[in-house]
Amino acid sequence: MSAVEVGRRVLLAEAEGLRRAADELGDSFARAVEVCAAGRGRIVCTGVGKSGHVGRKIAATLASTGQPAIFVHATEASHGDLGMIGPGDVVLALSRSGETRELADVVAYAKRFSIPLLAVTAAAGSALGRAADVLLLLPDVPEATDAVNAPTTSTTLQIALGDALAVALMDRRGFGAEAFRAFHPGGSLGAALRTVNDLMHTGEELPLVEADAPMRSTLLVMTEKRFGVVGVVGAEGRLEGVVTDGDLRRHMDGLLEHTAGEIMTPAPRAAGPDLLAAQALKLMNDARITVLFVVEDARPVGILHIHDLLRAGVL
Repeated sequence: MSAVEVGRRVLLAEAEGLRRAADELGDSFARAVEVCAAGRGRIVCTGVGKSGHVGRKIAATLASTGQPAIFVHATEASHGDLGMIGPGDVVLALSRSGETRELADVVAYAKRFSIPLLAVTAAAGSALGRAADVLLLLPDVPEATDAVNAPTTSTTLQIALGDALAVALMDRRGFGAEAFRAFHPGGSLGAALRTVNDLMHTGEELPLVEADAPMRSTLLVMTEKRFGVVGVVGAEGRLEGVVTDGDLRRHMDGLLEHTAGEIMTPAPRAAGPDLLAAQALKLMNDARITVLFVVEDARPVGILHIHDLLRAGVL
């Protein structure tokens, strides 16, 4: 069997496991979400080996989506780290077999201090499964290996179940893009989650003229402000149109005999200051424009150039 055939077989096996897990997800998952949501402290993920690595990932995902969470290695817990688990916390223990001996002290501690225990295991009758307050049972599917029983499908299912828990908790709390942004200030993700208000130019930088402004003065404003566009406002300060380089080319004959209102493109694309930077970039791309006026109550309060987005790392 070729390497590609082996890889395809593994992916299909794991995909089948995920399908089974989705089909079998039920009331116990809903109870797990409620227990986590009711906790006043953190979700403490724990495990050893590959399940431990998965536990770290789940804790990181939960924390990044607004749910306080930490990872405590089950072995280290027996040597002092049990003190990291306190009242109000919820323990999420991962073990495919449910018989991982290193988890015994964590389980006993949770029971002793009435800390809710969620178990992710493939064995309902295991020590962990029997001790759990809520059992999240992995489907009975084989690992994606032939010769050895290496954790493959089971760890994929654990990760996916952790993702499902994190997203369900996000949905329950109404955790949206603005909240998500607070946990991801760096990198391209953080840049994309910034708002137009964070990046726009304001005040004296705005290239604005009134509709009856002669084109001579309109061209001076366009040249001075260096955005390649001028916003045209009406008597009440509302944005009525824009004059772009394209408008100038279309009215070359007798250009200086006109006013800005006669040359402008009416009803231009605009954005609110709370629009995400990534959404503003999509709007520009879709409309094939490079400059976007920012308005509140139809009045211009800022201007955003596509270069502002690129400099900020919005991709």
